[in-house]
Amino acid sequence: MWETLNVIGTIAFAMSGVNVALEERYDLMGVYILGFITAFGGGAVRNLLIGVPVAELWNQGTLFTIAFLVMTGAFLFPHLVRWTLLRRGVFFDAIGLGAFSVQGALYAHSMGLPLSASIAAAALTGTGGGMIRDVLAGRKPLFLQKEIYIAWTIIPGIVVGMGWVSHPLELLGIVLLVVALRLFSVHYQWSLPSRLPPKQQS
Repeated sequence: MWETLNVIGTIAFAMSGVNVALEERYDLMGVYILGFITAFGGGAVRNLLIGVPVAELWNQGTLFTIAFLVMTGAFLFPHLVRWTLLRRGVFFDAIGLGAFSVQGALYAHSMGLPLSASIAAAALTGTGGGMIRDVLAGRKPLFLQKEIYIAWTIIPGIVVGMGWVSHPLELLGIVLLVVALRLFSVHYQWSLPSRLPPKQQS
């Protein structure tokens, strides 16, 4: 299940990065840079947080190859990338959010780290790559926009971190739940409560 989540998340986030690069009219090298950063940036941030050497990422040669092939195909056939259920490539981003948030929580839990580490690892693995991508593309990061985004990663962080789910089908169900909630939050414009700053008196 670990490898399956890795592959799903890598493909989804690579496609998400390509989608942003094409919208910003980047060349082929820009497509590769944004795609790789989106697919692997979250894992790098997570590793820094929980004390795993970032160099561990370089042991994922197969995933780098998969991401490269996916990005190349998406660049050659851009109409495939533009098939999204919602605006701005949120479909691919939602899949990556679900897969990588569960994977991040699994990683922290397998190391025997506390629940707080599983929640943080889920959040950073699920959103870190997209955050770096949006900053490089000069966009407002998705997790700062009004629709609920990063908050959904708390679900896998808690249920996986507490050891409540472990069977592959249960983990897949959590992935699908996060994906569905993210898509619904955009479609129905769900948002968390916010408060405007008080007006300053003249």
